[in-house]
Amino acid sequence: MIDKSVKEACEMIKKSNNTLVLTGAGISTESGIPDFRSPNTGLWEKIDPMEALSTSILLNRPEKFYKKGFKMLLSMSDAKPNKAHIALANMEEMGIIKAVITQNIDNLHQKAGSKYVLEVHGNTRTGSCMMCGKKVDLKILEQKNQNGEIPPKCNSCNGILRPDVVMFGDQLPEDFNTAWNIVNKCELLIVVGSSLTIAPVSYLPQMAPRVIIINLGETSFDRYADVVIKGKAGKVLTKILDELRKEV
Repeated sequence: MIDKSVKEACEMIKKSNNTLVLTGAGISTESGIPDFRSPNTGLWEKIDPMEALSTSILLNRPEKFYKKGFKMLLSMSDAKPNKAHIALANMEEMGIIKAVITQNIDNLHQKAGSKYVLEVHGNTRTGSCMMCGKKVDLKILEQKNQNGEIPPKCNSCNGILRPDVVMFGDQLPEDFNTAWNIVNKCELLIVVGSSLTIAPVSYLPQMAPRVIIINLGETSFDRYADVVIKGKAGKVLTKILDELRKEV
């Protein structure tokens, strides 16, 4: 016997020919990565984001950025995908969902096997030169930092290297424009683990004709969504996947 809301979600997914997923920090908490705003446990409870992950600190006080913000980014590198990430990767492989749009920078969707992932807040795999645009593995920045090269410099043009993470003061990457365009054409958007408080990503559900929300807490879009399921992403998505597999 499955929950009524899960059954309703499954029916909507089966009827949709163009389903997308939007994920936020809540999908990765089950992998041991704290979200940003939860009372007592959120990352921003321990550190001021403007003092850790802002372009102002990166450019004007690089020593402070590499002491605090950069270490926060590296802390995600050992995390493993959980049941929610794996369920979404399986749904993509089955042709049930077309793409994952993620606010997360932890690379867990790719580790789980998802192929088409739009990272609207960047990633913690690579860095790039602010002068020539050359891409490098983030480990290069880590090594240069450990060797005392702060800020780390590009070997090609001697420009400053920075992580490919969207920080306060940055513009969103091209992935966001792509996400905006495909959500505008989708039939169904499934929001997983996002409180939908960060603009402009929070506007995406308004563009989708039908919306399912899977989140532990309330979101700003709950009253407009077609189905709202309160629960842990791993448990809920596994139930949905199991039910959809019965139809294959």
